[in-house]
Amino acid sequence: MSLRDKLQADIKTAMKARESGKLTLMVLRMAMAAIKNKEIETREKLSDADILDILAKEVKLRRESLAEFEKAGRKEQVEELHQEIAVLTDYLPEQLTEQAIRQLVQETIAETGANSVKDMGKVMGALMPKVKGKADGKLVNEVVRELL
Repeated sequence: MSLRDKLQADIKTAMKARESGKLTLMVLRMAMAAIKNKEIETREKLSDADILDILAKEVKLRRESLAEFEKAGRKEQVEELHQEIAVLTDYLPEQLTEQAIRQLVQETIAETGANSVKDMGKVMGALMPKVKGKADGKLVNEVVRELL
């Protein structure tokens, strides 16, 4: 079953759940809208990898909004965003731990022969394909900076 089919099936399930599935339904519909917009933009059907990229981007947007709502002290929106993130992360691959990211960064630094922050682009270029979809780019960037 493709990721698109799974999303469609979960939308139907959420519709049948009525009140208890309202948030899930809203989040999944927004995700499907983003997927369809991207398909219209590119004029081709998206692969599962492309759909995962879109879902990761949606999670990232919500995490950024979460930080802003926390600063503003808006508890209701913060809780709702946490729930939305939980719904979307069910469709993403398991995220790497910080320890696993550190290990990958150290291996990549050794592979590329980087020895200063000036070589960060070289390290990130080699590292990002390995962690794509499995780790937050911001966290990877921070670890690379720290280790260089």
